[in-house]
Order: sequence, then C-alpha cells, then structure tokens
Amino acid sequence: MPIGEFGRPPALPEEAGAPATSPVYWMYEMGQASLSPARALADATRLMFQNPLNPLTPTGIGKTIAAGCEVFERTTRRYGKPEWGLDQTGAQGVSTPVEVKTVWEKPFCRLLHFQRQFLWPFCEPQPRVLLVAPMSGHYATLLRGTVEAFLPNHEVYITDWVDARMVPLSAGRFDLDDYVDYIIEMMHVLGGNVHVVAVCQPSVPVLAAVSVMEARSDPFVPASMVLMGGPIDTRRNPTAVNNLAAEKGTDWFRSRVISKVPFPYPGFMRPVYPGFLQLTGFVSMNFDRHLEAHQKLFDNLVKGDGDLVDKHREFYDEYLAVMDLTAEFYLQTVEEVFVRHSLPKGQLMHRGQRVDPSKIRRVALMTVEGENDDISGLGQTEAAHGLCSEIPDALRVHYMQHGVGHYGVFNGSRFRAEILPRIDDFFASVPVAADARVAAE
Repeated sequence: MPIGEFGRPPALPEEAGAPATSPVYWMYEMGQASLSPARALADATRLMFQNPLNPLTPTGIGKTIAAGCEVFERTTRRYGKPEWGLDQTGAQGVSTPVEVKTVWEKPFCRLLHFQRQFLWPFCEPQPRVLLVAPMSGHYATLLRGTVEAFLPNHEVYITDWVDARMVPLSAGRFDLDDYVDYIIEMMHVLGGNVHVVAVCQPSVPVLAAVSVMEARSDPFVPASMVLMGGPIDTRRNPTAVNNLAAEKGTDWFRSRVISKVPFPYPGFMRPVYPGFLQLTGFVSMNFDRHLEAHQKLFDNLVKGDGDLVDKHREFYDEYLAVMDLTAEFYLQTVEEVFVRHSLPKGQLMHRGQRVDPSKIRRVALMTVEGENDDISGLGQTEAAHGLCSEIPDALRVHYMQHGVGHYGVFNGSRFRAEILPRIDDFFASVPVAADARVAAE
C-alpha cells in the first residue's frame, strides 16, 4: 500500500490526482448483459436436447449439442455466493445437525457460528476455533472443507466477508485498520479462550491484531494463533504474485484495476478491486489446467459420467464465485505487505501506533507452510517466529507439509490426515505450555 502508515490508507485516485479509475467494471457488466440472450438460448437448447421426448437426446449429436451448450453457459455466467451446505457433522461419536448462526455483524463482515445441535453436556468442552477466511477475492465458503474438517472436534466460528459491491457508500470505508479492528472486536465477542486460525492473506492483520491487543494488555487475547500460508515477509522466496506487486507498484494497480461499482448494485459508485479481475489472475496462472478441465467436462457430459461432471460443477461453482474488495483495503494491502514489507521491517502502523509483534507473550504461535506453495513462498509465514521474539519456545511450533501447494495447506486429504492432527496437538499443548510460560516469567 501506497502510503507509509497502516493508519493512513492510500488516497483514492480522485483524491490523489492520479488517473481516473478504470472503466473496466462497466465494460464487464455490459459484456455480461450482452451475453444474457446467448446464455438463455444455450440453456434452452441444452434442456431441449436432454428432454427424453426428443428423439435426438440419446444420440451422439444430441449429447454433443447439450454438452456444448452447458459448457458455454457455465463459462460465461456470473456465479453467486455458494451455500455452506454443512447440515450435518459427526460429533462425540454421533451424527448431529449443524445450524449456521450470525453472532456478530458489521457492514463488511459477519461472524458465523456453526452450532452443533446435540452434544453430550457431561463431555469436556472442545476447543473453540475462529477461522479468519481470506478477503482476497473468493467467499469464505472456499474454506468449506476446512470448516467440515474442524467441526467434529471443535466449536467453529468463521469470518464471512461481505462483497463490497453489496455495501452502500453510506456504510463508509473499509481498510486494513478496519480489518484489524474487526478481528479485535470478534475476539471480544468470543470472550477469550479461543484459537484463531488465519488462512493465507489474513495472517498479516491477525498478527497485527494480536500484537495490538498484547500491547494494550487486553484480557481477551486468543489462547493461540495458527498462521497458514500467509505473506508475513514476502521478501523470502518471492513468488510471481509477490514480484508482480513489487515491480508494478501501487500507482499501477490504482490506475488499472480499481473501478467503481456500476448501477444497480447497492454499492453503486464505491471504488473497488473487482472480483472478476482477481479471478482472471487466478485462472491465468494455470490456464492450461483450467482449459483441460473444461475439455474433460465436455467429454464427460457426452459420455454421461455423472460423478465426474458433479465433481467439476462442485469445484468450479466455488472457484468461479468471486467478490469485490474495497479499493482502500486492496491498495493498502499491496503497499504495506508486498511493496514496503512494513510488518517485518517494524514499520506497520495501526491507528497511529506501531504494530510490535515482540509484545506478544501470552499467545502460542503455530505456522504452517506448503512445500509447493506458489502464492506464499516457503519461509514467508515462518518469518512470524522471528517477529514474535518474546513468545517462549514451549509456545511455538512450525510445520512444513511436503507435497502440497497453497490450497493444500488448508484443504484436501493432506490437510485432514497430516496438518489438522498437528494443529489439534498444538491446541492441546497450549494449556500445558501456559504453565511453562508462567514459570519462565
């Protein structure tokens, strides 16, 4: 982020005299509107060639036409926020319904609680976990698998960030200072004795929030924090993503990717970083793989392989659903994290006060990295241990998972089988380690 202090977010283009915001959002909406008749026609054609009364439906040409129409419709539509779909979980040896409740809410975020309905009252309380989802383009539902893995043995809360295009201008700004304040408020709502797990991007604001709380001797600091695949110090093993931000600089992003929300969204005229631009970046990094996946979708639709088709739909319904970020938050993140490296340099500011991770003494720290992470390179998350110099050795753990990339750090079979058990062991060690901390002091 462009200007040097955390507490002083970058000026928006019209305020700084920079080039006007890009018209790309308006052009995108015009493109979506112009494609609507073609999508409707493709969908109607697909239904016609899937109708059992149509004699061409079981033929090769009928299946090919229906498959082509579905692929066209799916690759041109705009995907809405997916549902959580976590209605049941196994807990304490039995299956129990899960109800998703909002326990705290502000314009740009809701705190959700996955409340398990039937638990034995005489059993030991299970660890309470606050999952801080990335605010980097995808919805919090991207962590559905993470939540599902934690649910059987944990009381799970998660940050559900709101699409900026759905927040009216009257709700005000949202920047990194506000992000840190939101995290602190959630800690107060949960009342302490919680383990906070930051997945990727929120590692920086979570570490900043805990640092601020410790500097204030806040009684509601978490018992521990787990930072997973986060860009704490992007000078270590910089990836293509890190290099792009460092080479282009904030002004380049301000003039080329910041646009104003078009009518008729509630956030009309709010400056944002559009989600579809972030998605374009994600897709371009592995374009050949996505192209091959849609070719396979077409082939499987023609063959009638329903299981593989359903897996494709499930993955891409989530992957292609994106949200907008406020311009001030996005630009400040680029400047502070990727250009200035403010946190590892000790220059990060919050509301005019320097963020000092060395103030952290009472909170246990675990960092998790993936061997093949091409978003946050090896060592970037581990750097948190050097910054949190006053945490006793008994309260800190670092783990590097072999054979996984960025997504595998927090989801998938390796996460469930190898990473989550280590996180559970870490949670279990915190009360014992707390005694060691007291003795050390």
